[in-house]
Amino acid sequence: MAAKFGTSGLRGLAEELIGAVAVTHVRAFLHHLKDKKSVRLGDEVFVAQDFRASSPALCENVREAIAQEGMAMRFFGHVPTPALAYEAMAKKCAGVMITGSHIPADRNGLKFYRPDGEIDKDDEKAISGRVRTVQASFASLQQNSLGEISGFVERYRRAFDASSLKGLRVGVYQHSSVARDLLVELLASAGARVTALARSEHFVPVDTEAVLPEILRLLRQWAADGAYDAIVSADGDGDRPLVADETGQVLRGDQLGLITAIYLGAKTVVTPVTSNSGIDRYIRAGTRRTRVGSPYVIAEMMKAKKAGAHSIVGFEANGGFFTASRFKIDQANFEALPTRDCFVAILAVLASAVRAQCSVSALAERYHLPVALSGRLENIAVATSGKLMARLLNSKAAQDAFFAPLGKIAARDVIDGLRVQLVGGGSVHLRPSGNAPEFRCYVEASTQGAAEALMERALGLITAEL
Repeated sequence: MAAKFGTSGLRGLAEELIGAVAVTHVRAFLHHLKDKKSVRLGDEVFVAQDFRASSPALCENVREAIAQEGMAMRFFGHVPTPALAYEAMAKKCAGVMITGSHIPADRNGLKFYRPDGEIDKDDEKAISGRVRTVQASFASLQQNSLGEISGFVERYRRAFDASSLKGLRVGVYQHSSVARDLLVELLASAGARVTALARSEHFVPVDTEAVLPEILRLLRQWAADGAYDAIVSADGDGDRPLVADETGQVLRGDQLGLITAIYLGAKTVVTPVTSNSGIDRYIRAGTRRTRVGSPYVIAEMMKAKKAGAHSIVGFEANGGFFTASRFKIDQANFEALPTRDCFVAILAVLASAVRAQCSVSALAERYHLPVALSGRLENIAVATSGKLMARLLNSKAAQDAFFAPLGKIAARDVIDGLRVQLVGGGSVHLRPSGNAPEFRCYVEASTQGAAEALMERALGLITAEL
């Protein structure tokens, strides 16, 4: 698959990214920022990477591109994406995170940050347009330096002190996430008794929206001995949280987002159309729905901020949490970070359980939502899924015929893909990936059994058409 911008950053097969593709995209990114007067010659570019086997080679490509642009690289090593973004924004520097996030180990990617935050869709278009036009330029190498994420760490130490998680026993599934050591450090500093679990030297792709069966079994096994009040983890680059309760049951990312928004006292909540429809009941001002992808969430948060809204947050179904406003947590300032973050959701959910003096499972029950499931079909060519979606999106009659085996359509929206509400309850949302060979499907129903049955039938309908 060719390298392409997706829901968050440039992604593709590692063997296709390494070399000219990576160098030209980083140079195009820096050219774009120079044109906007956001950076200048000699400025530093903050860089970090995940633990994928291909990341060191990509890091050398990034280093070369930065040098060719007459700029300096400050390397942070293996740190979470939100930590790199926070430090870059604090110093008003551009940033590049080398990561494929949760996707398979044979793929990788680059996430780009302007000095004021994550790039948007207009930036992506500008960068893509410049890739073919970048010319060889400044050959003099600049001095590189090492960076520390002390500002990011202090942000959490101030907001979640030693009493926040006092008495909680928390397991941290470390695998190959760059967040693994920082999770242990921050949970312990917040008062939890922490146990590190299953550290891996080989890359493990953890998708918090579609947790693999073998990982679910691990969580249940660890929970079975009763040693933990919760087990937490994150994806490869540490911007999506995973939280399991004391039984090993994983809480959905949008449920984590809802609990975190309430904990912070958010008044304006932005979330994609794939997040649970029941969330609206718990947000007084309602939610602002967007297309899937962090650029859309961030753009809507900034739109709300410009319109005078306060206490603005965003979150996605994968659990990634954004803050566009400064909040007070136990009298401590918690600065805005308008990019995906796993740490705030993990800490806020656990702190909510401590504050409520209840288990994590009991906390989750307080926010009763329709049962929502995420499924996907893999090895489906983008062109093939695109043809099916084009046919459905261009004809309500085609939609009615396609979904007829599931029931009549009561309502439909096309914010991102096609989502239909069925007469009598239940919904199905079709959303093929635009840059990976997979077709995602989301369903909601009143019970677990009904949701599982609806998902099976929906995936069957998609398979029959493809």
